[in-house]
Amino acid sequence: MSDPGTAETLVSTGGMEKSSLDVPEGYKQTELGAIPSEWQIAKIGELFDIQQGKSLSQRTNLGRNPKPFLRTSNVYWGRIDLSSLDVMDFEEAEEAKYALADGDLLVCEGGEVGRTAIWEGQLTGVYYQNHLHRLRARHDNVEPQFVMYWMMTAFTILGLYQGTSNKTTIPNLSRGRLASFAIPLPPLPEQREIARVLRAIQRDIDATQEVIAAARELRKSLMHHLFTYGPVPIDRADQVPLKETEIGPVPEHWQVVRLGEVVTLQRGIDLPKAKRCRGTIPVMGSSGLVGYHSEGIAKGPGVIVGRSGSVGKVSWIESDYWPLNTSLWVKDFHNNDRRFVYYLLSKIDFSTYAAGVSVPTLNRNVIHPILVGLPPLPEQREIARVLSVVDRKIEAEEGRKRALEELFRSMLHHLMTGKLRVRPDTAETQPGPSERQGLAKTSP
Repeated sequence: MSDPGTAETLVSTGGMEKSSLDVPEGYKQTELGAIPSEWQIAKIGELFDIQQGKSLSQRTNLGRNPKPFLRTSNVYWGRIDLSSLDVMDFEEAEEAKYALADGDLLVCEGGEVGRTAIWEGQLTGVYYQNHLHRLRARHDNVEPQFVMYWMMTAFTILGLYQGTSNKTTIPNLSRGRLASFAIPLPPLPEQREIARVLRAIQRDIDATQEVIAAARELRKSLMHHLFTYGPVPIDRADQVPLKETEIGPVPEHWQVVRLGEVVTLQRGIDLPKAKRCRGTIPVMGSSGLVGYHSEGIAKGPGVIVGRSGSVGKVSWIESDYWPLNTSLWVKDFHNNDRRFVYYLLSKIDFSTYAAGVSVPTLNRNVIHPILVGLPPLPEQREIARVLSVVDRKIEAEEGRKRALEELFRSMLHHLMTGKLRVRPDTAETQPGPSERQGLAKTSP
């Protein structure tokens, strides 16, 4: 284990110099900054056997014993994506050398340098190429998942391990440099509890993302159903009389009209950042909200279509707003339901109507003649109501996901630096000494 250093030593933590004289009670100063007194500092090379994978070549790619292997593109922070696996030849001796085992850490040598995930035995017979380092624990005093989260903290939050890549050529992380990295090492039960807490939050994030994905698929399915059969239950769709039109089948009582008869689109007005005044009025560009201003030129609720940049992206805005010249905004809804218009425009692939090579743009005069199906106003409102329910669900889950991601990042930082302690015996989090002192200072 590495020497934590003397009390007089100045150390760099995340690019910020701190003196050990500022260390709170119960902490000690180390090369990684202040950590709990009972934590140690160790080098990755002391804790893990490090090995790079097999080099890919035309010969190995065309070998007689093809086996799936992982690239850097398969390794994300805390997650391994197995949706796309390449193969290369591995001889029998190489299979033993490069086979992955449950609990192995995989660290990106190139790409996003340092990106780390843990192999959990998702598949058998999977190997790895040379742009990945495989870390396998040498001792039983280290929890690989804890180290994975430390790497995430060090690279994405604290900005440690600077100089890990050669910026003049292709960024890379050598085996020797990786082995020299210092990491904090709490007692093993605390390592495991920290990893458990963080993993639980990550699982909540993943579960929330699955709900969002399912809701988006439902929205897509409902859009197709509602704009083909109208607002009727799915099991009654075969009872809806349809007519064949230039745009495909629509209910017999619907009209087929030009888009310009449904809405009038207007090009927005430029508003450079230097001319924007502090205010609460949304400024809307081709991609959606881009800032705020003290006044608006369009009444809400409104609908905006990306004219250049994010061509064809359709945005909904509840309040008054300022549409930029990168957008087209609905100036006149012609007495149609505004929310329905939003969904109608969202259904159109405007990219096929964009002109220009370097910067594709939409011209309102080109898209106004597009033919669309138009239901009576009561059906417009019902279609908008059904889809709005799904959209609110998506928005709520996306908000939950953002909150969980913020919680994860905060917990990651505090747990990995010992500012927040997890007691394995109670499975509860407790403030570290520095946080307790802060609470005492702010208490009435």
